[in-house]
Amino acid sequence: MNVPENLFYTKDHEWLKVEGEFGIVGVTDFAQGELGDVVFIEIETMGETLKKEEVFGTIEAVKTVSDMFMPVGGEILEVNPALEESPDVVNKDPYGKGWMIKIKMSDPAEVKSLLSAESYKALL
Repeated sequence: MNVPENLFYTKDHEWLKVEGEFGIVGVTDFAQGELGDVVFIEIETMGETLKKEEVFGTIEAVKTVSDMFMPVGGEILEVNPALEESPDVVNKDPYGKGWMIKIKMSDPAEVKSLLSAESYKALL
């Protein structure tokens, strides 16, 4: 299972890549594997400012529908346009082309509450 060292993780299986005061959010390799074939992603929170652990969208797979949670609080600046036409990109490349949203973090210090790759692996 792929758990890149340069990312932060949540117990709900989202990842966060920090780029200064901005962040890129997606779901982990473990999450996409558990979900199975992703068929639809709905993110209607563009432009909204959400708190840590608030739902920013849903991911629908053949087996189930799951909420996706904010790893840290912030304003949603961008939604990955590739998800609309090819939601299965999440299965193929969860840490690259399958990213979900780009955010401006409200409080970058919240990153300290997230799991390291090591801690996330231990959780699994």
